[in-house]
Amino acid sequence: MAEKLVVLSDMWGVKRGLWITSYFGYLQQYYDIVFYDSQQLGNVDVAVSSEENIHKAFVEGGIDTAVAHLLKKETEPCHYLAFSTGGTIAWKAALKGLAMKSLTAISPTRIRFEEEKPEMPLRLVFGECDEFKPGMKWSKEVGVKPEIVLGFGHELYSDEKIISDVCLKLLQKVTDASVKL
Repeated sequence: MAEKLVVLSDMWGVKRGLWITSYFGYLQQYYDIVFYDSQQLGNVDVAVSSEENIHKAFVEGGIDTAVAHLLKKETEPCHYLAFSTGGTIAWKAALKGLAMKSLTAISPTRIRFEEEKPEMPLRLVFGECDEFKPGMKWSKEVGVKPEIVLGFGHELYSDEKIISDVCLKLLQKVTDASVKL
């Protein structure tokens, strides 16, 4: 039986998420994938779909709503792969008791405001040029060592090189586990 992988989109959800299909292409053979559009999970519905409006809607309650919905929808421990705002949602849900085997969060925007980390295997990946990445002081205080990818910005998760690297490490989780059985 395949391991379950919950995937949480960035703030754009399926509206600008063609890149997400590359992740599914790599992972669907080895994982039972459940996908959540972060906008739908957070009941984010804005009249004008601009970056500023969507971001504001998440900050003003959408993230908390998404966390509450995720806690209701997912009850069994599994692996999580989350992008940008989705990473923040997963992080906060884990702190509220969401059972996770692991969390891979790529460019999780607002975790830099968090004061504690969830207790499970974490992989945080940020682009060197990502204006939203946490600083070294935060990393030290919270006890997390993010991976910084040189030459990339916030949306590094949509680049094929990053996609293949992230997927390879996730595939190692399931292939290493199946070898031990």
